Amino acid sequence: MTIDDLNVKWLYPAAIGALLAAALPGGALNAEGLESTQSIDKIVGSEVTQEEKPAIADEKNVIAAIERTRETIGEVRKTSMVDKIDIVFLTDAARSEGGPPPSIQTKVKEHEGDVAELRQEIEANALLFHAIDSRRVLTQDVLAVSFDGPRNVTVYAAAKPAK
Repeated sequence: MTIDDLNVKWLYPAAIGALLAAALPGGALNAEGLESTQSIDKIVGSEVTQEEKPAIADEKNVIAAIERTRETIGEVRKTSMVDKIDIVFLTDAARSEGGPPPSIQTKVKEHEGDVAELRQEIEANALLFHAIDSRRVLTQDVLAVSFDGPRNVTVYAAAKPAK
């Protein structure tokens, strides 16, 4: 028996062992899924805050943000890094409360196509999507997004925070 024969004898079992080890479900247990807070923090990499307000208290800001939705779509598309994301829960505008007040609802209807496109862009933007998803906000509940400079984002959602 030569040295080459010994190497070949151990090569096949070692290769099979490596394949089995890679295929075992235990390997998947070490992977971080997108449900992991650490994974979301790595993706978002920014401070995510939330606040609750009645829609009427922030009506002017929400309407102004809705009116700027066409410009905001491009900003959302280009956003890859921010310092702070503030999610404003307009609790009395949630579907369970009858939806937004008439003044806001009228603006949403007026800009319906732009708001729908904004929601699609949020879904396509890992940073913003995971930031709102981490607070259990559905993209369909986003009424508007506002940028305070290029690195601070406010998301207005017609929703209640998860308990």
